[in-house]
Amino acid sequence: MYRHLITFIISLIPIGFLLITVVVPLWAMLQYDDSAPLWREILSDDYYRNRLIWTIFQAACTSILAIVLALPMGWALARLQFIGRNWLIKLMMLPFIMPTLVAGMGVLALFGEHGIVWQGWQDTPYLLIYGNIFFNLPVAVLAAQQGFQAVPASRLAAIQTLGANAWQRFYHAELPVLRNWLIGAMCLIFLYCFSGFGLALLLGGQKHATIEVEIYQLIAYELDMSRATVLVWLVLGVTALAGGAFAWLSRRPIGKIQTRQPEKPRGIKQKCVLGFLWLMWGFFCVLPLGAVVFRAALSVDGWTILTDDDTLIAIKNTLKFTSLTLLLALILGLTHAALARRVQWIRSITFLPFMISPVCLAFGVLLKYPDWSDDLTLLISLYALLAYPFVTKDILAKWDTLPEHYFQAVRVLGANRFQAAFWVTLPLLLPAMRRGLTFAAATCVGEFAATLFLSRPEWTTLTTLIYQKLGKVGAENYQQALILTVLLMSLAILVFLLLDKQHDKGN
Repeated sequence: MYRHLITFIISLIPIGFLLITVVVPLWAMLQYDDSAPLWREILSDDYYRNRLIWTIFQAACTSILAIVLALPMGWALARLQFIGRNWLIKLMMLPFIMPTLVAGMGVLALFGEHGIVWQGWQDTPYLLIYGNIFFNLPVAVLAAQQGFQAVPASRLAAIQTLGANAWQRFYHAELPVLRNWLIGAMCLIFLYCFSGFGLALLLGGQKHATIEVEIYQLIAYELDMSRATVLVWLVLGVTALAGGAFAWLSRRPIGKIQTRQPEKPRGIKQKCVLGFLWLMWGFFCVLPLGAVVFRAALSVDGWTILTDDDTLIAIKNTLKFTSLTLLLALILGLTHAALARRVQWIRSITFLPFMISPVCLAFGVLLKYPDWSDDLTLLISLYALLAYPFVTKDILAKWDTLPEHYFQAVRVLGANRFQAAFWVTLPLLLPAMRRGLTFAAATCVGEFAATLFLSRPEWTTLTTLIYQKLGKVGAENYQQALILTVLLMSLAILVFLLLDKQHDKGN
């Protein structure tokens, strides 16, 4: 009886929060009366149909291209031992914590109107696909690497003994294991690209705008909530299918596998694969960041923007919102993890907020809670909704590995459940908690969609300030946006260094 009461009390926090911020707003969109007659009109409208087709196409194209590039890169990380390998694996995480505006500005600096590499690509679809690759290639590479490492060494040795060549080893021994990893990664990348907002807004323009951008424009500029509601449900339908496919196809066998250890590259083919790994990582992951720094360094007078009152307010708001969010994310992450340990199905909704785009979430809460649109609590709640799954994931992963006899030994010595949890379990979970909070902080620093949707003049953050500068004409505003982007990137890299430090401690 006592155990059930504790479970009920714990469940009130994460379940209640998800009900208020996700379920109720989505239900409000379903009940929006004015949108029902518009379904047939929108589905038969060439303009909206083209928007939907382009959104699906760019997501599918990115997924396929990322997997094709990731296969040789993942093989090199899994099979080859080379100087800088450990650092390269760590740096693969760097795009994960980069704000979308940083990536977008980097792409524009490379291929925009005054691009360093190739000018005049700003009205083409290639910019958005390149930006998508920046964020999602590491997802595919790490999935491919883990898939190759999951192939038993005994299977590889057996098929090699039978005289199989490299292609036969890949097709008969490695691909059956890799398949779930790659398909799962493709579903995840498709989900990210289909529901992405920041990059599509910055790089897509009017001609190649996605459904997410169209929803934002309908609400922000036309106040057309009815058509926006229909588009939101179209987005939710596609993301639900992609999210369900990811949950089903990314299931992997649990158990220890003796993997093949990396070896030094032998022969010209393996050295070429290794060179391809470094080349693709530099071109897609490093080049956009370097372009931002290079273009910002060329500006002499623009650096005075760092001392402007607007910039100082934006920095203050960014740090303030992040601090408030981390406190709420810690509470939600810890209680969600504790509940998931007791109720198995709760684990399956850990990443529920990621299955719904920030634009849909922001629109839903705006529709359901209009009186709260000028309250900071609503914005912080959306921040926390997008950040706390990182905390839950890391706490759960660590909690599952804790020896049960630690807790039992303290109980035998007379401690109650609360004392055992406070003095034994919690200290052991602290490294994972810090790691999860670091990822959550990176999410908050670069959050763009919810902030732009609920933006108020006094809530300006670095991301919204950069977007405001880009919306003004003149080379000076663009240079100031680049310099602010460097500042935002520096904050993200600082978070990455903290994450890497905690990762080393955890290891």
